[in-house]
Amino acid sequence: MDLPFAFPIPKRTRRRSAGLAAVGAEPLTPKSVSSPSWCSALTWWRPPSLGPRPNSEVKLAERIWPTLPDNSVTIVDRGFISYKVFHDIESGGDNRHWLTRSKSNLKMRVAKRLGRGDHLVEIPVNRSLRRAQPHLPEVLPTRAIRYQRRGFRPQILLTSLLDAKKYPAAEIIDLYHERWEIEIGFDEIKTHTLDRQETLRSRAPERLLQELWGLALGYNLVRLEMERAAARAKLPPCRISYKASLLIMRSFWLTAWQVSPGNLPRHIEALHEDVALLVLPERRQRSYPRAVKIKMSNYPLKRGPA
Repeated sequence: MDLPFAFPIPKRTRRRSAGLAAVGAEPLTPKSVSSPSWCSALTWWRPPSLGPRPNSEVKLAERIWPTLPDNSVTIVDRGFISYKVFHDIESGGDNRHWLTRSKSNLKMRVAKRLGRGDHLVEIPVNRSLRRAQPHLPEVLPTRAIRYQRRGFRPQILLTSLLDAKKYPAAEIIDLYHERWEIEIGFDEIKTHTLDRQETLRSRAPERLLQELWGLALGYNLVRLEMERAAARAKLPPCRISYKASLLIMRSFWLTAWQVSPGNLPRHIEALHEDVALLVLPERRQRSYPRAVKIKMSNYPLKRGPA
């Protein structure tokens, strides 16, 4: 199951019709490796909610919903689809919303058409859940957006952003696909920051937490310099190479102790200028639908005539 994270809604979006730009998001995740950085803006990685192995991601995420910021959109995997989860996200603060991809067997009733492929729907709350949680409403008012990207099957997004004028469907779709930047973030942490040494060395729980927070601190320091460099170059942070930035900063810290305190500001300024040169080309629009090279089966492989 993939992990949830939250995008703050920009103030301009709250005041008038405007885009759902992913600005300064902080990922909110229930497992020991969380969602790092997205293309539209710098985000911070923090060690998430931890717990015993038998605990599910949905159970661990319950600790995170109360900490969600106001005026935010939390994007979750469809494995987190739960009426209680959605209610907890919305009711726990001011102007808190959620966005997810629908399951194929989810029952819903169309209440109003908002546009092409865009509808207000009502999702009935399970009776057993209503008995266990009497405070939940009988139906969950939701916005359903149906769309299809080239090379992929049609999808339906569900969200609590019900105002079609304030939150256009096309921008909600683009915002949802920002979520897939998580895979690049995993690569940055595992492949480049940890040099593929992905197993945590510590054995005691307290030391594991210390190791995770140390990794978060180092990752965020590199990301902070990338944000400053991107602002200098007037580019989104995803256009700055993380791997090259990491290598430059490692070299800088290996020699920084030899520099006198009075000269450090000049060397740091030179570091900013070097990182600003690490501009990546714009990402191509590519399509890679899920596929397998060899279909697995319980039956033995027939290699020739019987």
